[in-house]
Amino acid sequence: EADGVNAGRYAAIIDQVSVEQGVSSKLVRAVIQVESAYRQNARSPKGAMGLMQLMPRTARQYSLTNPYDPAANIEAGIRHLKSLLDRFTLPLALAAYNAGEGAVQRFGGVPPYPETRAYVSRILKLLG
Repeated sequence: EADGVNAGRYAAIIDQVSVEQGVSSKLVRAVIQVESAYRQNARSPKGAMGLMQLMPRTARQYSLTNPYDPAANIEAGIRHLKSLLDRFTLPLALAAYNAGEGAVQRFGGVPPYPETRAYVSRILKLLG
């Protein structure tokens, strides 16, 4: 579960960038919860970094110089999420955030990866 202290620590930047990008702050919080459990130094075995677990290529795409800087990570993550939400329905945008846009396009939907399916359902459940 989310570390309440850390969740609170990032509330202002999450709210600000969510409003700027037109993305639900509740969705952003759910993504951060599932991606990193609010651990700013989280790193996945696949190389995803920071609160929103950005892959190196995504970090570069948004000119992110330090993926472990919480504010910069959140901003880039929300911008990336927004770009996916502009192109896909919510479940497909989440699948693309997790498995990559190519996988969603290849399979014409949520890819049949157990990790991706669990990821999408965990976030949708957090959203209620």
